[in-house]
Amino acid sequence: MTASSTGTPEQLRDPDYTPPIAQAVPLGIQHVLAMFVSNVTPAIIVCGAAGFGFGSGSPDFPEMIYMIQMSMFFAGIGTLFQSIGVGPVGARLPIVQGTSFAFIPIMIPLVSGKGVDAIAVLMGGVFAGGLFHAFLGLFIGKIRFALPPLVTGLVVTMIGLALVQVGVQYAAGGVPAADTPEYGSALNWSMAFVVILVTLGLKFFAHGMLSLSAVLLGLLAGYVYAFAMGQVDFGNVGSAAVFALPDPLHFGLEFSVAAVLGFALMSFVSAVETVGDVSGITKGGANREATDREIEGATYADGVGTAISGLFGALPNTSFSQNVGLIAMTGVMSRGVVTIGALFLIACGLVPKIGAVISSVPIEVLGGGVIVMFGMVVAAGVSMLSDVHWNRRNMVIFAIALSLGLGLQLEPEALQYLPGTMQVLATSGILPAALIAIVLNLALPEELTDESTEEVSGGMSGHGRGSLSREDTA
Repeated sequence: MTASSTGTPEQLRDPDYTPPIAQAVPLGIQHVLAMFVSNVTPAIIVCGAAGFGFGSGSPDFPEMIYMIQMSMFFAGIGTLFQSIGVGPVGARLPIVQGTSFAFIPIMIPLVSGKGVDAIAVLMGGVFAGGLFHAFLGLFIGKIRFALPPLVTGLVVTMIGLALVQVGVQYAAGGVPAADTPEYGSALNWSMAFVVILVTLGLKFFAHGMLSLSAVLLGLLAGYVYAFAMGQVDFGNVGSAAVFALPDPLHFGLEFSVAAVLGFALMSFVSAVETVGDVSGITKGGANREATDREIEGATYADGVGTAISGLFGALPNTSFSQNVGLIAMTGVMSRGVVTIGALFLIACGLVPKIGAVISSVPIEVLGGGVIVMFGMVVAAGVSMLSDVHWNRRNMVIFAIALSLGLGLQLEPEALQYLPGTMQVLATSGILPAALIAIVLNLALPEELTDESTEEVSGGMSGHGRGSLSREDTA
């Protein structure tokens, strides 16, 4: 749906304008379709890493359904915080919230193989991290100079690299084990490849909603193929409730140093991403810069929404970049449209049968979609890095941060003598890479020597000076 049928150009640039209901409802649902798969996938990954919820008759299956429900419900609540606002909380802009991928590399080590009992510690981290995220709203605008594209691009790239193994494991049949000889079978991979091929076909050869919903439609095609191959199990759908309300402290709430520190540090990264999303929305939808009030309100909403999510068993929330692109495409800046999408998400979150249907998707089908999504995260990071002026100084910072971050993630036993908390944080890959890049970026002078600031040849073009001052990154 395009802007021409929804209002005048002046109206469409106004966040307070809502198109006629006949146009507003499909526009709102369009926002949900753009983020739906990415929103529920982290819950499935976390449950799989913890080792519960999969398979017909699994005693912990309702727990996975509940987490999927809450992913939808609190994405809707967080979106309402952004679009409607409560006091200082919320940007009053068409910002769509959803479950963040950025925290997955932190969450997996915290719950790996520990079952549903480990989720209480996770929720303690979500709650504490959310409060810290909200606190960042007080001064987020003042520290942007410390996070140029060299740092943010590296972090986003590391997030994707930390997750690609999950996509391949899922496509091959889940986490490999001695009692799963079918792991890596041709049937498993065929389900994943159907998703990938349909997604690519729609993304590059279709237009409008077909292109926008390529991942969702690819998953549906893979689901149909898996059903035809007898790989879909509906055993748990019938037993799922038709309606259920959120349950306070459903998984409990425990606090560990590793979880609190990990979530707090990743909240810093997530807050910076939200600043970028807010700027993208105002630039793409209204052709103006975001105000300080909008940036602060969006950061508050991220944090408050995440903290509340942790109290009810959901995962961290953040603004979704794909919806920023959707606003630029449609030209509709209406926060009323996004509010309609939020209400739709809340309604879905109140129906456990929807969560049960989602969880019936074979893990191999999900793997095909995850490969695409996590690969796109890496590509987004590379795109951000294209704004870096690649002199020798910046290349050294990038090389050291990437080598240590990725190396520690691939070889966690290298830090086996560290205390447990420090080991979990250091082997996430993302946190050490981000901290090294930030420290080196701030500590190393921009003008070292003529050799260190010289442009790097071999196709890596850029300016002679590093793009690391506040003026350069504004």
